[in-house]
Amino acid sequence: MTDHYEVLGLSRDATADEIKKSYRRLARELHPDINPAPEAQDRFKQVTHAYEVLSDPQTRAQYDRGGDGAFGLGDIFETFFGSPQRGPRSRSQRGQDALLRIDLELSEAIFGANKTLTIDTAVGCEPCGQTGAKPGSTVRTCDVCRGSGQIQRQVQSFMGMMVTTTPCTVCKGSGETVPSPCPDCRGQGRVRAKRDLDVEIPAGVSDGLRLHLPGQGEVGFAGGTPGDIYLEVSVTPHPIYGRNGDDLTAILEVPVADAALGFETEIETLDGSAKVEVKPGAQHGDVVTLKGLGANRLRGRGRGDLRIELKVLTPSRLDSKQKDIFKKLRDLHRDDKPRLGSRRSRGRF
Repeated sequence: MTDHYEVLGLSRDATADEIKKSYRRLARELHPDINPAPEAQDRFKQVTHAYEVLSDPQTRAQYDRGGDGAFGLGDIFETFFGSPQRGPRSRSQRGQDALLRIDLELSEAIFGANKTLTIDTAVGCEPCGQTGAKPGSTVRTCDVCRGSGQIQRQVQSFMGMMVTTTPCTVCKGSGETVPSPCPDCRGQGRVRAKRDLDVEIPAGVSDGLRLHLPGQGEVGFAGGTPGDIYLEVSVTPHPIYGRNGDDLTAILEVPVADAALGFETEIETLDGSAKVEVKPGAQHGDVVTLKGLGANRLRGRGRGDLRIELKVLTPSRLDSKQKDIFKKLRDLHRDDKPRLGSRRSRGRF
């Protein structure tokens, strides 16, 4: 049995304020929008359930009476003679959550976008108003349990005559029945249909991130509250630009002569044209940084940078004139011989 105090990292004498602070701290760490790992989602559900139990004085008191796993007298009676009467439970049930994938271009992930998804889900049945009853008819009180949702029976046991309380099998514990189910939804109060979902993608999302859309999932049984939708972001690889955190990356191919002499050129970025200045003597692997042309920071201000790595191209085929030029260049640097150097060193003319 899970110890709710352990889940929240608290002792059993924790105050209501300590319970609230612990839950808020853990919820921020484990929320699916921040931590998409599957194990974090399971932990988030445990933390939320523990808080729901311990934040209410009545449910906490009930949990404290048997929350340490002790098998008390009440458990014995419930095991042999059914659960004590607690009244009918609602027919309505919360709708299921859904995990969907949304494909984005790199520019959409960086700058944000408005997308419309067509989803196949459960929606409320209009003819019956989500009650599940045929139009013109109504949901009725169960004739068997008379609306209590439970049935009591007398049984003979070693302790004498006992009264057992069990959920009503006719209304399944809700205390209500639908004598004339709606033909459209067959008594469920919901039908399958396609609907458009408008989604605002925040700037700065990354591949694998999950966005939480509360209340956008399928409608629940008999008018139950809708579930949630989790959107997993999938970013299509860009033919030129990559991404490293909040920075964008690219490779600029540079002829060896331009690397030696330096140059200026214009490139097309995701923001439009931008000037790149390469200083004389640039080496293969050098990085030119364009400030503020990276990705928007998802939960912060500003943007990352565009980091352009230089790839110096050495000609593989030379005509006679080009060979003469390179021979003269080598003669001018006769003292520079091939040598082993540090992995971090960068030789320059």
